Amino acid sequence: MKRQGVVTVQRQGVFYLIEISGLCKQYKEVRAVDNLNLTVKAGEIFGLLGPNGAGKTTVIRILTTLARPTGGKVLINGRKISRGNAVIKREIGVVSQRENLDIKLTARENMELHGRLFKLPPGERRARTKELLDFVNLSERAATAVEHFSGGMKRRLMIARALMHEPRLLFLDEPTVGLDPQVRRKIWDLIRSLNNRGITVLLTTHYIEEAELLCHRVGIMNRGRLIALGTPTELKQKVGKVVVEIPNNRVTGYNDETKYLVFENRGEALRYASGLQDNLVIRESNLEDVFVELTGHKVGD
Repeated sequence: MKRQGVVTVQRQGVFYLIEISGLCKQYKEVRAVDNLNLTVKAGEIFGLLGPNGAGKTTVIRILTTLARPTGGKVLINGRKISRGNAVIKREIGVVSQRENLDIKLTARENMELHGRLFKLPPGERRARTKELLDFVNLSERAATAVEHFSGGMKRRLMIARALMHEPRLLFLDEPTVGLDPQVRRKIWDLIRSLNNRGITVLLTTHYIEEAELLCHRVGIMNRGRLIALGTPTELKQKVGKVVVEIPNNRVTGYNDETKYLVFENRGEALRYASGLQDNLVIRESNLEDVFVELTGHKVGD
């Protein structure tokens, strides 16, 4: 896919496509986003991880001009966002969490409609539609009505449609929610392929594995606030590298919960566990452990 010539903003030797400072969003008594400060580098896959209600989707809605912030500043490629800024809208592609395809139209017709909305010339629309349907492996279903597509096929078509106008930056809101593990991994491969072609990706997720395996950097959100930021490795190192899971009846006499202990290395974990009975688990730490350490509960709670 050819790339548009876009001048990327540079700050202190680093190229940023997104710059967020002091971002807030208030819905009556609820502060959905609370003083968010964040930058996303050009060329990275950045993930916002957190439970439902953490404020992730609200951030996406603000960045894609669908919601107005209560306060703060947001720049995309050095330009202040606004609902009427056509330049910014052409630089971004959006795949929402909810399916919003016209299911009575074919895959090709959905692509054609998006191209018309962005005023692409007929020849370019046809070429882009063919190229993108090939890219997401839907060429053989181009003439099929979307109502006959599986969930994974619909998600791939939504991604293809978002790329129709050649955006520099792609927003994915919970891109694999509701998909089975095998299809989820196919979507991950598609996102990596997009990134390899030069597209910057910002995605939201509540799947720990998705954030760890897919994202170059992760921002962990809880109750509207950014509580941790870094690469998956950096974040895990903050709590320790090895976790020992012990049924709570061995520690406190209760049977309904598990105790998690974090150690710097496997040797320390093994020494601690040597005096305990079997039926415990020793594993590498993950981003769930980081979230638990910071908040006292799991991402899925």
